[in-house]
Amino acid sequence: MMTVLLVVLGAAIGAPLRYLTDRYVQARYGTAFPWGTHLVNVTGSLILGLVLGMPLSPALTALIGTGFCGALTTYSTFSWEALTFARRGEQAAAFAYVLVSILAGLGAAGLGAALAGAL
Repeated sequence: MMTVLLVVLGAAIGAPLRYLTDRYVQARYGTAFPWGTHLVNVTGSLILGLVLGMPLSPALTALIGTGFCGALTTYSTFSWEALTFARRGEQAAAFAYVLVSILAGLGAAGLGAALAGAL
C-alpha cells in the first residue's frame, strides 16, 4: 500500500509540472511544433535513466520513476500530436517528430544511465 501512495505522490507532482511546462513552452514558442511535449518526454527519459541506473530503494524508484516520470511524460499526447501532423497532410513533419522524439528519448535515457554509472 505504501508503494501505491508513493506512486500517487510522484504523479501528483509530475502531472501538473507537465501541464505547466507545456503551457509555458507554448506561450513562449508557439504551437506550430509540440516543443512542450517533446521537452517533458526527453526530460522524463533522462530522469528515468538516471533513477534506474542508480542503486535506489524500491520506494524511491516507485516515487520518482513510476510516479513522477510516469506522470511527467506522455506517450498519448506524443501519439496524438504525430497523428495531427499526418492528418494535416504534414507527413514529413509527423515522421520527423516521431523519429526525433524516439531518438532523443533513447539518448536521454542512455545519458541518464551513464551519469548514474559515473556517480
